[in-house]
Amino acid sequence: MGGVLVGVPREVKDSEARVALTPEGVRELSAHGHRVLVQRGAGEASSLHDEGYAEAGAELVGVGDAWAAELVVKVKEPQPEEWHHLRDDLVLFTFLHLAAYPEVADALLAAGTTALAYETVQLDSGALPLLAPMSEVAGRMAPQIGAHWLEAENGGRGVLLGGAPGVGPARVVVLGAGNVGWNAAWIAAGMEAEVLLLDKDLDRLRWVDQIHKGRIMTLASNRGAVERAVAGADLVIGAVLVPGGRAPTVVTEEMVAGMKRAAVIVDIAIDQGGCIETIRETSHTQPTYVCHEVVHYAVGNVPGAVPHTSTYALTNATLPYVLELAELGVGPAVAADAALGRGLNTEAGALVNPVVARALGLPPGEG
Repeated sequence: MGGVLVGVPREVKDSEARVALTPEGVRELSAHGHRVLVQRGAGEASSLHDEGYAEAGAELVGVGDAWAAELVVKVKEPQPEEWHHLRDDLVLFTFLHLAAYPEVADALLAAGTTALAYETVQLDSGALPLLAPMSEVAGRMAPQIGAHWLEAENGGRGVLLGGAPGVGPARVVVLGAGNVGWNAAWIAAGMEAEVLLLDKDLDRLRWVDQIHKGRIMTLASNRGAVERAVAGADLVIGAVLVPGGRAPTVVTEEMVAGMKRAAVIVDIAIDQGGCIETIRETSHTQPTYVCHEVVHYAVGNVPGAVPHTSTYALTNATLPYVLELAELGVGPAVAADAALGRGLNTEAGALVNPVVARALGLPPGEG
């Protein structure tokens, strides 16, 4: 399947500055005989300018032409103002997070769009190769976000993450030891905070302990351990993931009410519904709110704050799969690549990913 039209529209989600392809990605697709239609200005906020795309072989177009392509690659789930672009002969490849955004699932099903989600592309080992780079960025950002909101002028407790000579550091509790959680714990420890990392997977905790040699304290996660850890925390980072499904509630409202006054919660799991009972999604323009005298931060696209880094990290991971879809077409590509097959969420008006379908309360294969 050669000569496919690949569209790259500009992202419209609040404060989302990433773009789905770098100029290098365009050059690679063009070298394989595919036409890449990039919406004018799509990369500007990532410091990737139209001239660079044009030099790489892209055609600069309006939003309608970008969406009219056979294969559209994006970063975030289609927003309501984009739903009219969805159609039954469109292949869409992007982050979808349908368990957290059922209305997006409804729009895709109604349009009959074939949609593959970056976050459910999964290797036989269980690894999530397209979610990993954004998880790493979000995890590394979480402690610096928490440090900012812990400052008194931002509503926090006025605690410095690393403390000072003669003064104890902040206590950071990280829930989940996956890519987000481990990176968050690592950076927080590097900022000289006291770090507790909780997870149910003891093998994962052993791995962290071997790598960090006790610098990060590891705890087996259960309700009692979480309750005690959260009560003593200055900063709680939510990093719980169920691939394709909704994140479980790990911290109850009662636990939040028992936290220190003006402590901070950063819930990176919000794009899968969040793992804190009192959480609701926020945006980069209005990132926080206060509940039970605790500052809550729950921006659904944290890596969008560092779009240049994030765009390159994402394209490095997605490009081989984009090329596979363009070269082979959806059917042969998912048949040849089981990992990509797990990325298929909707097709011909039906939910085809069983984990996503279960999270939305629908049997697989039904819309």
